[in-house]
Formats: sequence, C-alpha cells, structure tokens
Amino acid sequence: MYCVFFHFDDPVNRSAELISELASHPVIKLAIDLIARQSVTPEDNGCQSVIAARLRKAGFNCESMRFGDVSNLWARRGDQPPVLCFAGHTDVVPAGDPANWRSDPFEAVISDGHLVGRGSADMKGSLAAMIVAAERFVEMHQDFDGSLAFLITSDEEGPAIDGTRKVLEVLAARDEQINYCVVGEPSSDKALGDCVRIGRRGSLTGSLKVYGIQGHVAYPQLAKNPVRAFAPALDELLRIEWDSGNANFPPTSFEIVHLHSGVGADNVIPSELSARFNFRYSTEWTFESLARKVENVLDEYEFQYELEWILSGEPFLTSEGTLTDAVSQAIKEKTELRPIFSTGGGTSDGRFIAATGADVIEFGPRNASIHKANENVDMRDLVKLSDVYERSMELILLS
Repeated sequence: MYCVFFHFDDPVNRSAELISELASHPVIKLAIDLIARQSVTPEDNGCQSVIAARLRKAGFNCESMRFGDVSNLWARRGDQPPVLCFAGHTDVVPAGDPANWRSDPFEAVISDGHLVGRGSADMKGSLAAMIVAAERFVEMHQDFDGSLAFLITSDEEGPAIDGTRKVLEVLAARDEQINYCVVGEPSSDKALGDCVRIGRRGSLTGSLKVYGIQGHVAYPQLAKNPVRAFAPALDELLRIEWDSGNANFPPTSFEIVHLHSGVGADNVIPSELSARFNFRYSTEWTFESLARKVENVLDEYEFQYELEWILSGEPFLTSEGTLTDAVSQAIKEKTELRPIFSTGGGTSDGRFIAATGADVIEFGPRNASIHKANENVDMRDLVKLSDVYERSMELILLS
C-alpha cells in the first residue's frame, strides 16, 4: 500500500503527468513493494522472496541461504566467467521516533517526485533498479558472455556476520568466484552519478580495560587510580599523526567512542577503566601493524591492561580497469556526468567481496537522507540508476 501526495513546487518538472508516469514505472512499483515490507535488520520480511520470484522468471537459478536469523539470496544466470555480481541488502535501520516522520516510514509515500520511506535510498531503491535492469537485459540478450549474479542479504545494517560473509564462504567452498561486483550503496553526493566509491577505509575497534586498585580518595597512596594511569597514554595516542593518507585515501583517524570508570560514589577511587576506540584507516596500515603500534604505546606506561581487537574490515581499493571503465561510461551516457572516484564513507559489505579478489565498486542514489527520518529518493534518479545498471551489464557482458 502507498499514498500519492501531489504538491507542485516546480510546475515544469513536477507535473501531475510526470509523477503519474514515474509512479507506474516498474522500478518505482518494485521499490514501493519492498519499502512496505518492514525489514528492520536482521529481518527480511519477504523482500527476498519477491526478488527471487522475479529473477527465476528471468532465468536465474536462485538459492536461499539462511544462517541464524539472517536471510540471504544467491542468484545466478550463466555458468561461465566472468561473473558480474550486483550486491545489496534488504534490511534497514530502525525508523526511530514516528513523530519525526511526516508519514508512516513503512508505507511508501510519493511527494514532490520523491519516494519517501525507510530504505528508499539505503537501499531498496537500488535493489529495485538492479532487478528491473537485469530483467530488461536478459530479455534483450538471451546469450551473453559470462554470468550475471545477485548477492542479497538481510545482515548489512547489523553485525554483518551471517550475511554476505557466510554466502561467500559457501561460494568459495564450491569454487565460485565473483570477478566484478557493483554494490548498490548510496554513493552519490549532490547528483546521481557524481561519485563512485572504488574502495573503503578499514575499520578497527579496540576494547580496552585498564586495571588499578580501589581505595578511598582520602588515601590515594593506598590505591592505584586507572584513570590517572591511563591519561598519559591516551594523550599520546590522541597526539599521534597516524599517516597523511595517500592518493586514494584520507588520513587515518583515531577516535575515542566510549570512556567509563567509577563505582557510583564520589569518595571511591575506582579499580577499573574501560575504553573503546575506533580507527578508520588507509592502506598505509594493516590490522596487524596498527594493533602493534597501539600496543607499543600502551606498554610504555606502567599499568595492567587487557585489549581486545574487533576488525570490521581491512581497507580495499579497486584499480581502474574493466569495471570502473564500464560504470563510468554508463554513468556518462545516462546522466551526462563524469563521476569522481572516492574511498570515503563508512563500511559496506563490499569489504568482504573485495577480500575474495573481486573488483568492487559502490554506486547508488544520493546519500543525503540515509538513516534519517523522512528518508527519500528522487524517483527520476531511480529510473536513471536502473538504466546505468543495465548499460553496465551490456558493457561488461556483451562482446
């Protein structure tokens, strides 16, 4: 179910005829269906069943892979390399306070030519664009070089443990290799097609406990304050210039995200301090070298500690070549823009796919409203996005 509100702020581009035409477009209709399914991570709520049914009609072999609470879909048409895979996720982040939304976040609303609803930009709109593009492509080209595939999960916005990573383990066990992958994450900035992500920074979290000796604040000589012990080490870590970045990555960042100590009374020196910090790091570092640097700093100071490392993903970078050339050409043809290549932003499931040796890029709609109340996407952008995806298929899979 969805509602259409006509509000004309631009009589040329927002005419009733245009909105009506867009609302009936196959990409928009599928996006509306997916948005209406409340698939807060790790729930899929039937989204992948809808997608699989359409892909089967288009000749794809579809496999549902369930791990724990997570639904995954691997769909492939063709059995020869190269394998061009389109990857995405059906799960969305929680909508938050409904009072901050102008409409039901899980009832797709069309307003001023935009599709409003949770997941419209991140990333059910991209999924709809991919599926419709594939349907058109295989209808026009029954025979093509290589294989066309989809890897879709409901665990991208969550821990990302039982999703894409597990599917890739299954594929590796049977020697299935993805050669090129387009992840439908919302990469565009000001206009559709102005930015393509060719890599991402690594993400490494440290969970630290510093131990002292509890005591009365009036007798500090009988206690050992972990806050006082850790403060010089923290100061040194904050002052380090980890690197200056490089041609493809910004400088590595170090941020404290949690710092806690105390027992709840103002006259007690605590016995323990806990801290969590995160690195977003470039290819100047590896997990091992970054961890070793931090541990060397901590070891300079006289306190007992335990440190656990949580690696969300190593940095990856796709070199210019077949995939970047094809997507760039398709964007230029369909939007008249020449995209810049970027490695900015957070993490995505592209980090797992790149680790298998595949060339990976991320391209999708504008990211201005993702994870916010009233998340939305321009319907014209979704239609163009589908055209870009289809043209990319042609450039890579047709000789």
